[in-house]
Amino acid sequence: MTPSEIRELLARHGVRQSRALGQNFLADPNTARRIVRLAEVRRGERVVEVGPGVGSLTVALADAGAHVCAIELDRHLVPILEEVVAGLDVSVVHDDALHVDWDARLGSRSWIMVANLPYNVAATVVVRALETAPMIKRLLVMVQREVGERLAAGVGDDAYGAVSVKVAFYATAKVVGTVSPNVFVPKPKVESALVRFVRHECAPVSVDDVGRMFDLVRAGFATRRKTLRNTLGGRVDAERFAKARVDPQARAETLSLADWARLADA
Repeated sequence: MTPSEIRELLARHGVRQSRALGQNFLADPNTARRIVRLAEVRRGERVVEVGPGVGSLTVALADAGAHVCAIELDRHLVPILEEVVAGLDVSVVHDDALHVDWDARLGSRSWIMVANLPYNVAATVVVRALETAPMIKRLLVMVQREVGERLAAGVGDDAYGAVSVKVAFYATAKVVGTVSPNVFVPKPKVESALVRFVRHECAPVSVDDVGRMFDLVRAGFATRRKTLRNTLGGRVDAERFAKARVDPQARAETLSLADWARLADA
């Protein structure tokens, strides 16, 4: 849909966009089709879309031949979305992606997640899907550019952080494009990034306690400028650093996923 079509639709339903929910609606059909293409959506595939808004991307996904489960938190937008996708292979669900029971909602068959995610919850939605929804095998999400760079960062990248390590445990991630603020209504103040995730068939590292590893990762990155000896001193002693072959004078951003796994096991 175009900006004028979106404004007319909202006005006719008496709905205002919510700043609290971070609503910036995609208003460019070419960008919607580009997202579908980058997500490699094929006819007959099942796609879960988080935050469909007024349905611009939803329609493009359905036009590609996918069955779409559109999960929308804002109850005021649900009637608009149902009107826009009427007659298409789309199921509209009023639910919260931060709390939805993915097993109950999607079952065990394979899905793709394609979404224009609100900036304030984007990383949380992605990580929760990776952690709790193994049926979602691929993701293509549009997020704030800085968030996208953090999600896809590797060791040595400026954006590399705790969330980067967690993502790397579950999937490969890559920024595959950027999106101008000009294609949204209203126009955001930041550029967006398109990030593609492909879930690992099996974990890339062996670790006895995944939760313990992520606890160490969070602690290690809590104060980025400090050495691991200072940030993890109460958890990891010199003997265990040596056993893990990790330099206690190193900083968290220099450790790979494999390093963190060895440190957790030690």
